[in-house]
Amino acid sequence: MIFFDNVSKIYNHASVALRNITLRIEPKEFVSVVGASGSGKTTLLKLLIREEEPTEGTIFLDGLEVSAVAHRDLHHVRRRIGTVFQDYKLLPHRTAAENVAFAMEAAGRADAEIEEDVPQVLELVGLYDKMDNFPHELSGGEKQRVAIARALVNRPEVILADEPTGNLDPVNTWEIIKLLQKINGLGTTVMLATHDKEVINAIDKRVIVLDKGEVISDKERGKYLV
Repeated sequence: MIFFDNVSKIYNHASVALRNITLRIEPKEFVSVVGASGSGKTTLLKLLIREEEPTEGTIFLDGLEVSAVAHRDLHHVRRRIGTVFQDYKLLPHRTAAENVAFAMEAAGRADAEIEEDVPQVLELVGLYDKMDNFPHELSGGEKQRVAIARALVNRPEVILADEPTGNLDPVNTWEIIKLLQKINGLGTTVMLATHDKEVINAIDKRVIVLDKGEVISDKERGKYLV
C-alpha cells in the first residue's frame, strides 16, 4: 500500500507544487494521476522514489516511511518501484537486452539470473526478437517497451509511468497502455501520470485529478472531464 499523508511540496511562496495531499493506493490498483502541465503529477511520483523531498507530511510504502529512509538505504526502496519516463532514458550504446540487464546488474543480481530473466521479460513486452537491437534501431514504441522491461525486470511491487505515451503516435500509445494493463493484471500496482483524456477514459479505472497541486477529484472508476 502507498499512503501520502498530508503531503506538501513548496519551493517558495510563489511555487507550490503540491499542497496537503492525502492519498491511499492499494496493492494491485491501476491509478491514473491526471491534470494539466504544472498540476503536480510528476512531483507526486518523484516524492515516492525520493527524487524530491516533501516540505510537509509523510509518505509510506507498505508501512515503511519513505521520507525517513537514510540516503544510503534508498536503493532498497527504489528496487521495489519501477519507473518509466516519456523520454525512455535508454543507454544508446547498449542493446535492448543489455539495457534491461543493466538494471539487474545495478541491483547486484547474479549472472545466471540475468541470463534467465532478461529474455523472459523482453518476451513479456513483445520484444524477444529485438533483444540484440540498439535503441537507434527501434521505433518509439519499441524503445518504450524496452524501458518497461527494464522497469519490470527486478520484479517491483509498483510501476510509476510518467507520461509514457507522450512521444508516441496513437497506435503505439494504445499498445503501451495495454501492456501496462497486462502488467497490472499480473499483480503489479501501476501509477500512470498523464494528461491524455482519451487514454484515461478508456482505461476506466481510478482517476485522481490534480489542479495547481491539489486533489480536486478522486473517483474509483473515473473520467477526466476537466
